[in-house]
Amino acid sequence: MPHSLLPTLLLYILIVGYSPGPANLYSLSCSLKYGRKRALRVWHGMLCGFAIAVTIAAVATHLLGTVIGDYLVFLKYLGAAYILWLAYCIWRSNGHDEQEADTCTFFSGLIVQLTNAKMILFDLTAFSIFVLPYSNSLTDLLEVAVILHLAGPGANLVWLLVGSWLRRGFLAYRKQVDVVMAVCLALCALLIIFS
Repeated sequence: MPHSLLPTLLLYILIVGYSPGPANLYSLSCSLKYGRKRALRVWHGMLCGFAIAVTIAAVATHLLGTVIGDYLVFLKYLGAAYILWLAYCIWRSNGHDEQEADTCTFFSGLIVQLTNAKMILFDLTAFSIFVLPYSNSLTDLLEVAVILHLAGPGANLVWLLVGSWLRRGFLAYRKQVDVVMAVCLALCALLIIFS
């Protein structure tokens, strides 16, 4: 990737990565419900999941080029189904049960990112716009993959920190926050399915 495209890539990361999406909303929901310390467990899973997904996307792009786009539809439906399940879990929670913290785990964060069609499509689009016209080198793809962490885990961490900052104000409205988060996640899943 030519260095002159870096500002454009960073703007793309800001617009797409920091906009509401399944992983960002899940980070926010976990930090609102359980605070920063517990939500960071989810974030660590999201970080690992994103690293795995973006690396696989880079290698697949290197090996298969644009052919892999035809098979992403399957990931789209799997991701939407998982997001709907998370929305259901958040919606059915009573907002006060401590054992519900099991839904905010390293593993749930890992799965959210591995099935996050928004971020995988974002990664593949970034590779096809910012790398493939200039190089098909795996090294070049992996260099951009490192920068893309600003969009995935970077954005998730920002949403998590905002949620922990807002947590005090929302403690009195836990059930309402759960319903809003569940509806937002369900809308994300529907957008994934119908886009």
